[in-house]
Amino acid sequence: MTHFITRAVAGFTFAVGLSAAIPATAQDLPSNLRLVIGSTSTGGDTYQNASIVADALAAELGINIKVDAVGASEGFKALARDSSGNTMMIFHDQSYLAELYGVRGFDNIFEEYTVGPTVSINPGNAYAVPASSPYQTMDDIFAAAADGTRVRVAIQPGGVSEIGFSAMKNAASVMNPGSEDNIVAVNTGGQSDKDQLLFDGQADVINASIQANEQYTQLDPSDQKAMRFVWLTARQETIAAANPEGMGALSRDDMLQYTTPETSVTLDGTEDFTFDKEFFFLFNKDMDPALVEAVDAGLTAVFEKGEIQETLKSSFFIPAFLPSAEAQQHLMDKRETYEEVISAIAE
Repeated sequence: MTHFITRAVAGFTFAVGLSAAIPATAQDLPSNLRLVIGSTSTGGDTYQNASIVADALAAELGINIKVDAVGASEGFKALARDSSGNTMMIFHDQSYLAELYGVRGFDNIFEEYTVGPTVSINPGNAYAVPASSPYQTMDDIFAAAADGTRVRVAIQPGGVSEIGFSAMKNAASVMNPGSEDNIVAVNTGGQSDKDQLLFDGQADVINASIQANEQYTQLDPSDQKAMRFVWLTARQETIAAANPEGMGALSRDDMLQYTTPETSVTLDGTEDFTFDKEFFFLFNKDMDPALVEAVDAGLTAVFEKGEIQETLKSSFFIPAFLPSAEAQQHLMDKRETYEEVISAIAE
């Protein structure tokens, strides 16, 4: 039998037991909450994740939540202007990676905002080569670079697309110092731009995604657009948590061959580099901490029910809820690791 006590924090009454604190009332929360996202697309993974989470959280708290696809710059501005709690944000690792890469308009989120709970992972961040490529594995790519061959990698600079490229250069440097100079970036735009460079023979490797590029891996190898995956940056346990059917014709077992330890991109000669693209909340720095706690508690209740996990996984996202305090430490640790990688190749 679970025993409960109650405590009051800034107008909220929480029931505390074996489960995390859950607010007995949401009356102090805004009845209409604006949830801005760091993307302008209403068809991309940020919007999909935000919509799934917003619907579940709104139902749990009895409020209305509107997802607003305003993009990173406008999202941060909106968040900075509103300390009342009427505006919150969902974004992903781009929010701190862009700052590490020196992209204009991105500040240190851990200093300028309050980092909130994580909710999910998009496990599809990948790297691909043409089906006709001589590179069958990442080992082949590193061997070519060590032999003096120039390997061109198409990326969208300044964030999620670039971090795997930085990891490639770092791994090349660790294994064969100097060979990292032969892994070169071809800076371009979004996924369609990267794909086109591969189709046209202007890149040897591209940053890809399972969701966008799996279709090309099913083409006849003689097709100009045919591709092969060579690396998924996600952790092995992240991919293992996906549904067995995976995505398209690519099963979960198929994906696992492209993750560590089957596919190794070393971090330091001992551990492999991994990167999970995680989605999380951001709050105004001066927002009432009780509102953060209310969101944490509401999401705890949502994830304890278990329905959102199935909804996320059916859309090929991996549930990954951590309440704010744990999420902050987890994401700061990630930032520190990737800062070291970026700094190592800049030296």
